This record gives sequence, C-alpha cells and structure tokens, in this order.
Amino acid sequence: MPKKYEILKKRELSPDTTLISVYAPLIAKKAKAGQFIILRVDENGERIPLTISSCTEDAVTVIFQKVGATTMQLGLLNEGDCLHDFVGPLGVPTEVEGYKKVVVVGGGLGCAIALPVAKALHEAGAEVDLVAGFKTKDIIILEDEMKEACTNLYICTDDGSYGFAGFTTAKLEELVKEGGYDGAFAIGPLVMMKFCCQVTKKYNVPTVVSMNPIMIDGTGMCGGCRITVGGETKFACVDGPDFDGFQVDFDEAIARAATYKEFEGKKKEEHICRLRGAK
Repeated sequence: MPKKYEILKKRELSPDTTLISVYAPLIAKKAKAGQFIILRVDENGERIPLTISSCTEDAVTVIFQKVGATTMQLGLLNEGDCLHDFVGPLGVPTEVEGYKKVVVVGGGLGCAIALPVAKALHEAGAEVDLVAGFKTKDIIILEDEMKEACTNLYICTDDGSYGFAGFTTAKLEELVKEGGYDGAFAIGPLVMMKFCCQVTKKYNVPTVVSMNPIMIDGTGMCGGCRITVGGETKFACVDGPDFDGFQVDFDEAIARAATYKEFEGKKKEEHICRLRGAK
C-alpha cells in the first residue's frame, strides 16, 4: 500500500510545468471541480495552494509551474517520495448544474483548472465549448485530456503556431457572437479574465471567474487572498475561488498581484538560499 501523501505519478508536461498524482484517498473521495489543496514539501517548507486537476479513487492530481523556490523544490521530488502535508479539499466547488450550453476559457496554466470544470459541466449534461490559450505551440498542455472533457475544443496560440491565431478573448467573442450560451467560465491570468468578462458582458452572458491569487492558510485568517467583489471584501480561499466576474474589481486585484510579484522577485534568491541551508 502506498505511503501517506506519496507521489504515485510524475509527468513533465512542458519544461517548466509538472503534473503529480498524490496518494490521498480521503481527499480524493470528497474533492469536486474548482476546489484546491494546500501542501508543504517538508516540515520547514512554506504552504502553497494548488488547484485539484483530477482525482482517482485514492489519488489527487495537481499541476504546477516551477516558478518559485517551493515549486522548484517540489519539482525535484520523484515518484515514491512523500509530501509532508497535503490538506483539502478547500474552497467552494464550482456550480455546474442547470446549464445547457457554456463556454469555458482557460489561459496557460489556468487550463489545468479549466479542465476539471469543463469535465464536470459536460458530465452534468451541458454542451461545453472549451477555449484554451497558450503563447506558443511548444507549451501546450493537456490537449488530449481537454478534448475528452468538452464538446468542442479550440486551441489558441498568441503567435499563431497552432490552432486559432490570437488571444482567447478574440476566439471567445467569435463564439459568443453566434449566441446560445447561458453561461461562461474564465480561468487564467487576471488580465485575461478581465477582458473575457468585458466580452461576455457585451453579450449578456453571465460569467464566473476563478480567483486564485496568493493564498497562504486556506482558511481566510491571513487575508492574503482578499479581493473586492460587488464592493465587498471577499476571501478567495473560503468565499471562492469562483465569483461573478462582472462584480470583481480586477484593477485592484491586478495592482495587488503586481505588488506581490515585485516583492517575490526581490526575495526569491534569499528564499532559495534559506531553503538550501545557506547562511
């Protein structure tokens, strides 16, 4: 029998994007689309949130980019290694009932979150058009899995090297103009979600966005993931991560994310040294 939080499967999706499946049967039995886990690599590690991409009977799959000290450390682990902590499922599940025809937009790594959402909507009986955007053909991930999770898949590349040439918002508007959607979901970079909402609002298509800013404890106590929705303060980890996209203050969220990014850049080298035991 596998050990607690053992990595059962590891797969490199691209040079900087990795998939791991972790033995966590209690979480796997309860997890639903849109929820996330929080993990620690070791007892001295920081807590990081990762959205659940899929589950089997006893394992939870998550996908991450090696962009910071902890994700780089996580990327060094192999099948058979164990994580120190793996907590979840956290967050409110995505509401998938009651739709007839929807469009789901995923951008970059956001496609790892869009995948389970599209699959859950499709299994609930909705016709699902999935728009997946990447900068270039070389970094496309999960294409086969996305095809199986929707009615129609539209791959977009910024440089036109594969599929639709252009941003996801351009493809989204092309599809929405044809009408027939009773809902839309946008999952990816904040700027992408902001402009997706501008498109869908023009055509009166209710839109749900997945807000995955910096989360730390996953219980709402730290306040790191606070956002403004409809003029009220919400916490993505406990009130979301899904929100009405027309009510989210994206400009505020983007400004806060930029501040965190600047801070992260200044502290990244120092943090890596600390993880390595440097003085």
